[in-house]
Amino acid sequence: MGRVNLIVAALLMLSAISLVTSRYQSRQLFIELGRDQAHARDLETSWRRLQLDRAELARNARVDAIARDGLKMISIVPDRTLYLNQPPVSASGGAQ
Repeated sequence: MGRVNLIVAALLMLSAISLVTSRYQSRQLFIELGRDQAHARDLETSWRRLQLDRAELARNARVDAIARDGLKMISIVPDRTLYLNQPPVSASGGAQ
């Protein structure tokens, strides 16, 4: 009878240690999950900010202002436009 009690006590101790270990791991994983979710929210916020920045940088008014001020470009006017007349290309392409 003493031997059976000793085996049951050992199994109970192993079970208790296993329970404590699994709860500790569960808490660690829960903490890691919270960190990962916070990181995912930060990445989502950064992604939205980058999309807004891209939209701002691609605005037509901004591109036009940079072209006029930075590159000294001017709008097309008919009196400064040159038209080049090219001979028509034949339908066969000229290569055989």
